[in-house]
Amino acid sequence: MALHVIIPARYGSSRFPGKPLVNIGGKPMIQHVMERAFKADGVKTVAVATDDERIAQAVEAFGGRALMTPAELRSGSDRVARAAELLNLGPDELVVNVQGDQPLLPPEVINQTAKPLLDDPEVVMSTPVMPIRRPEEVGDPNHVKVVMAANGDALYFSRQAIPHPRDGGHVTYYKHLGVYVFRRSFLQTFAQLPTGQLEELEKLEQLRVLEAGYAVRCVVTPFDSPEVDRPEDALRVAALLD
Repeated sequence: MALHVIIPARYGSSRFPGKPLVNIGGKPMIQHVMERAFKADGVKTVAVATDDERIAQAVEAFGGRALMTPAELRSGSDRVARAAELLNLGPDELVVNVQGDQPLLPPEVINQTAKPLLDDPEVVMSTPVMPIRRPEEVGDPNHVKVVMAANGDALYFSRQAIPHPRDGGHVTYYKHLGVYVFRRSFLQTFAQLPTGQLEELEKLEQLRVLEAGYAVRCVVTPFDSPEVDRPEDALRVAALLD
């Protein structure tokens, strides 16, 4: 089954305005993300969903496809849902939300994350997680942590360090990577759900799904995908480019 990758990209980030267009290794960051996504197996579509003409023009300047979406959408996944409508994707198509601040995204992560939906028709949404290797990420709210059930479904996502070892001892913390795979029909359901209280508190759109009683299948991957949240992150990522 073909994969349709949509990259939500806003210009007005409160922490890093204009972030999608930051120059990393001679290219705007959004170009790195698109090029990485195209390398995944089975990808038919890669498009940027944006609310800003500056981003759209930059994408089109390097030959990419940009879709204009309303500025008032609640989250990146809501923007992806609107873009999927513009692309007229069918209900059974697989839509991949790749957050646009991952210029080092390994293409393998996209295929690993899509696999549960390809294998099991009951799975409607999945996302990758990885064991945290850098201790400083455990307490950093920019790195979202997750705890999972035995079958891999997410129990909770938080900006705090979870779980908390009350009596000490070793804990393997898992962080969430910025990729979601949706069945198109469920992506439409997601966009129609009310904003959850937990979603609003943590500013994490995936909590809308859990609060509404749906499952998010987590896929443990060995691959990291460093995100660019602040200007100094762009310098660190540039040093890691192939």
